Amino acid sequence: MTEEPDRPLPYREPRQARSAATLARVLQAAEEIASTSGLDEMTMAGVAERAGVSVGTIYRRFEDKEQLIAALTERMLERRERYVAEQLSAAGPSLSHVMDAYAHALLQSFADSSNLFPELLRARGAGSLDRGARTITEIHRLLLEAAAPHVGEIRRSDPQAALDTAARAVLGACFHNSVRPDPAAGEAARRRYADDLGEMAIAYLLTPDRHGTARAARAAG
Repeated sequence: MTEEPDRPLPYREPRQARSAATLARVLQAAEEIASTSGLDEMTMAGVAERAGVSVGTIYRRFEDKEQLIAALTERMLERRERYVAEQLSAAGPSLSHVMDAYAHALLQSFADSSNLFPELLRARGAGSLDRGARTITEIHRLLLEAAAPHVGEIRRSDPQAALDTAARAVLGACFHNSVRPDPAAGEAARRRYADDLGEMAIAYLLTPDRHGTARAARAAG
């Protein structure tokens, strides 16, 4: 007999507007407490007090704290996906504009509750990492979709592979900035860092790769 993965049951979704508004208040309160005090200090009673609801109201929606954390993780990841999608949709009509929008959107989304985001992913183990991986996959898909009309601008020998590399590099740099002890903090510093990431990505994409150039030279010879 195999063991089932250690994963919390889905919480009960609200069916009425009033219930949805209450849930939104609860999740906002949970995020505020967890962001300032950490997940260990977040209690169901504390969340109820901050949200202005009874503890029983929370327990009617969530069986335990783990389910509340799962819902909070889902909320934050969905918010990141929407934000990146919006920013890429508003990007100018060039590869440079798309990569710049991608870098700025990612850095800003990680800066949103940056201290809490890595803690949420660590708190729930494999299940949380799986959900985080789905968000990374979706963000990657959004970038490829936005860049598709401009792939002809890429000068690497394998444009699609190069775009994939650039997307991963920018994502990795933004995530690293969110967990390092001395992140680019403040709007001006984040903007400069995002500008640099976008410029590095586009410089790579617009520069012919050495291996491709060498192969072309050998073929021509």
